[in-house]
Amino acid sequence: MSGDQILQLFSYLLPAVVTGAVAFYFFRLHTRNEDGRRRFLLHKDSQKETLPIRLQAYERMALFLERIALNSLVVRVSPTGKNKSDYENLLIKQIETEFEHNLSQQIYMSDSCWNIIKTAKNTTIQIIRSAGMSETDSPDKLREDILNQTMEKESPSNAALAYVKKEVSELWK
Repeated sequence: MSGDQILQLFSYLLPAVVTGAVAFYFFRLHTRNEDGRRRFLLHKDSQKETLPIRLQAYERMALFLERIALNSLVVRVSPTGKNKSDYENLLIKQIETEFEHNLSQQIYMSDSCWNIIKTAKNTTIQIIRSAGMSETDSPDKLREDILNQTMEKESPSNAALAYVKKEVSELWK
């Protein structure tokens, strides 16, 4: 092939290559946009179905936190006997039972929210145990000690409930 023929062949190929590259670029851009649109629509549809379930999970955990708040717990769960340690164990059992009943709700909330709820539960149990280590010997005195501790500082349940409310409010943003 002569130089002129190569130049002529190149002049025919160059527009075809440029047109092919532009077509490939636009096809790839269109495909990406379609994938993004499909993902958005799928996400939107799943949000419509999962939002009520997630809200229900947050509601159940808010109820759990309200039920294990020490001031409501000691009022709701009264001693069954005269033994202080039996009452302490009864309170802790109530908290653990409530928690186990709501264990599946963790899949609907963030890890940080779930960890804060677990921390509130564990801290509440620690408060009960530390009150149980006092010199008191009656369940009624233990109730009084627990209530006095909740008067002095914020309840772990209230702090966790505030975080749950904050996380729920972020669902609307």
